[in-house]
Parts: sequence; structure tokens; C-alpha cells
Amino acid sequence: MPGPTAAYLDGSPDGRLHLQHGPIDLVIGVDGGPSPEAERRLRATAFRLAHRRFQTVLAELVEELPLLKTAMRPGFPQPARSTARRMVAAVRPLSERFITPMAAVAGSVADEILSAMLAGFDGPERPGRIAVNNGGDIALHLDGGHVYRLGIRGQDGADLGAFTVRAGEGIGGVATSGRGGRSLSMGIADSVTVLAGNAASADAAATLIANAVDLPGHPAVTRVPANRLVDDSDLGDRLVTTGCGPLTDAEIDDALDRGAAFAADLIARGHIRRAALHLRARSRIVGDGPRPAAAPILFRESCHA
Repeated sequence: MPGPTAAYLDGSPDGRLHLQHGPIDLVIGVDGGPSPEAERRLRATAFRLAHRRFQTVLAELVEELPLLKTAMRPGFPQPARSTARRMVAAVRPLSERFITPMAAVAGSVADEILSAMLAGFDGPERPGRIAVNNGGDIALHLDGGHVYRLGIRGQDGADLGAFTVRAGEGIGGVATSGRGGRSLSMGIADSVTVLAGNAASADAAATLIANAVDLPGHPAVTRVPANRLVDDSDLGDRLVTTGCGPLTDAEIDDALDRGAAFAADLIARGHIRRAALHLRARSRIVGDGPRPAAAPILFRESCHA
């Protein structure tokens, strides 16, 4: 496998940094400084710190992959590496349902890179806004009145609204899961977008909420064992959804209600802050919902319903 690569997406150091290694694909944006010159200096420092930490992240995960693919349980061993520890910390509170630390891998990598960037600033001066986007799972740092606007689009390009995250709200991560995403799902949600205190927690919760949007035993839903689709899947022989035929509006509402009830429970327990659930042309918003889309919007390519 080729080693880590780095490039400026917008053609100059004043744009966004793209870091890629194997399945990890990061797009990092940094802005907010007391002056344009200071902002450029802060951005250059942040990019250097991100690049340096990124060099070994994938290798560290591979070292502990057998452990990270096992189901969370009481007495689960503490991993040696920091990114893996983030994964375990994110899924441990959710272990009443089947989950492995891999449910939080993308968000944990984003959190790890963001943490390394912030830790590298010795004095009080640091960027006001940093977004580390790992294939749609985003770790956020917002300070000094900065906001982050996140648009949600359907697979057909339809605008489904937008979340606005403000500094001081305690939201540091956004993640999306569902049948339209990169991972296998045991539910039928087109997508579930979650906002939480960090990206790892949002990632793990989005996975479980998407699983909960379901119609168990429904004849229109086709499922196969996960390991028939991915040989080394952490889901083993558990059934994952491969297709969903016609559903009535009442059935769609039933499935969404199941997921929304679980999302509301996670909010009540303090695990997440908000969630948007989408199935076909219907949605459920739990917590403070998306506002109508308004420019400027930072759209996530993988956030679709």
C-alpha cells in the first residue's frame, strides 16, 4: 500500500489540506485569526501538525485491528494507541446493543488529527475554526463566535436543510451513517446524521440509530450475512441490509419512529445533541433540527438521504 500523501485541494496553502492513506481520506479546513497574516501563519502551523500526526495513524490502527473488530463487552481491554482508545471510549456507553469499536473509527481518526493540531499551539493564539472531514465524519473546533454550517442533501441532490453549529454549544463532531454510506448497515435508513461532543461519539451513535431505523422481518427488506459482502467484516455473520423494496407511508413512519425513539434516548442520556433521520422522502428531527439551507453552506459529499 502506498504511504501517506498530502496536497492542497484549492491549489495553495491558503486553501484546504487533503491527507490520504489507504481508506483514510481527510480534508482539513482552517481559518479564523486576528488578521489575514496571522490566519495564514496559524493555518500553516495547523497543517504541519496534522501532516506530522497523520504519518502513523493507519499503521497504529492496523496493529490493534483484531481487538477493534470484536464486540464491546464488560472488561473490554484498553488499547495501547490513542486513536483506538478514542474508538473504545465512544462505543463503551452504547454496548447495550451490539457494537464494535470499528463503528467509531472514522470519527476517531478525525478527532485524533484535530487534537494533535490544537495541542501544538503553545500560546493562546490558535485558529478560530478547524474542520477535519474524514469522508463525511467531521471533527470540529469552533472558538470566538465562529459557526459551521452543514448542509444535508439527498442522493438525488434534494436539499434537506442545514445544521448550524455555533461556538460554545458543546458540539465537536458530526457523523452520518445508513444504507447510503460507506459502511454496512443493519437498518433501512437512507441516512442518519448526528451531532455530538466529538466525532467519535457521533460516528458510533449514527451507526446504531441507523440500525434502529428498521422493519424487522418485513418482506420488502433483503438482508445477507455481513461476511458474505466483506470477508473480514467486524459484523461477522450478522444480517445487513442489501435492498429495500416498496414501503407504505405508515411503514416508513414506523421505521423512522423506532430510530427517533432511540436517538431521543441517547440525547436524554447525554451521548448526542441532535439527530436527523431520513428514509425515502420522510424525515425525523430529534433535538434542535436543521434550519432551512442558507448560504454559505459547507456541503458534505457523503451526507445524503
